[in-house]
Amino acid sequence: MIIVMKLSATDAQVAAVVNLIRESGLKEHVSRGSELVIIGAMGDEDLLDASRFEILPGVERVTRIMKQYKIVSRDSHPAGSIIQIRGIPLGGNQIQVIGGPCSIETQEQMNLAAAGVAAAGCRMMRGGAFKPRTSPYAFQGLGVEGLEFFQTAAKLHNLPIVTELMDVRMLDTFMEYDVDVIQIGARNMQNFDLLKEVGRVNKPIILKRGLSATINEWLMAAEYIAAGGNHNIIFCERGIRTFETAYRNVLDVTAIPVLKRETHLPVIVDPSHAGGKAWMVPALAQAAVAAGADGLLIEMHPNPAEAWCDADQALSPTQLNELMKTLGAIAQAVGRSL
Repeated sequence: MIIVMKLSATDAQVAAVVNLIRESGLKEHVSRGSELVIIGAMGDEDLLDASRFEILPGVERVTRIMKQYKIVSRDSHPAGSIIQIRGIPLGGNQIQVIGGPCSIETQEQMNLAAAGVAAAGCRMMRGGAFKPRTSPYAFQGLGVEGLEFFQTAAKLHNLPIVTELMDVRMLDTFMEYDVDVIQIGARNMQNFDLLKEVGRVNKPIILKRGLSATINEWLMAAEYIAAGGNHNIIFCERGIRTFETAYRNVLDVTAIPVLKRETHLPVIVDPSHAGGKAWMVPALAQAAVAAGADGLLIEMHPNPAEAWCDADQALSPTQLNELMKTLGAIAQAVGRSL
C-alpha cells in the first residue's frame, strides 16, 4: 500500500501514519522528496484497512498495490483456466460459439432454433426464459414454461443450455431444470446478493459486463462469485454505454486482452447486443475472435422478422452457418480452432 502525504503534512502527521502501519504488523518505507512524502507499507496488505489511513490528517491519497480481486486474478492461476460444460471446454484452444434466440417463444421455434444451432456447428445453445426489458410493457419471457421448451429442444441435439437468471428466488428452479450455464445479465452485474447465491452452486456462470462498469468493477463482481466457492466463471463483454448513438452499445474489444492479462478465467463476447443490428454481428464477432476471445454469444432466430424481441440483431440460420465458416478461418489464423 502506498500513502501519499499532502504538501502541508507535518512530521507529526507522517509519524502517525508510520505508527498505524507498525501497529498493523507491517513495516514502513518513507521516501522524502523535495515536495512530497510517500510512505510504503510493506507486508500483507490484507491486514490494512485503507479507509483508516485516508481519514488521517495530512494524507492526500491511499493506493493499494495488491489486487483486491485475488481469486480471479491471473496471479493465482498463471496458466489460465478451462471450464468444462458437459465435457465441452471453454477457455482452451477451442473457441466455443453459443447460438440461439434472444427469447424462448414456442416449442416449435425452439426446435427449429436448436436444429439451426447444431447444423451451424455450435456446441451450446442460448435462450431467454426470463427477460429484463427496458419497458415494463415489453415481452418479459415465458418463465418456467420457457425452460421446459428450451430443455426439450436442446436435448434433441445434446446441446448444453445457457439462460439468464434475474431473481435469486428462481435459483432453485434453475437447478431443478438442470440449466447447464447460468447467465448473470448486464443489469445484474452488481446485484451482490444474486452474485453471492450463484457463488454457492456448482454451475458455470457467465457474468456479463454492466452497461457502464469499469474493468475493475467487473472483476470485483466476479470475485463475489468466486468468494462463495464457485470458480467456474466466464466473463462476457457485451458493449458499454458511451455518448455514441449510431449503434446500440460500444463493443470494447480492448477489454479482451486486458482481461486476459488480469484474470485466468475465460472471456467471451456478445456481438449481438453490442451492435444491435444483424449486419454488424459478423464484423464484431470476427474482431472478437481475432482479439483473443474464448467464445461468442450470438443471437440466431429461425425467422428473425417474427422474433418477439431484439429482432433487428438476430441472425438467420443461414447467416449463422456462413459466419461460422469465416470464424473458423480467423481462429485458424490465430492458432486456435472453432
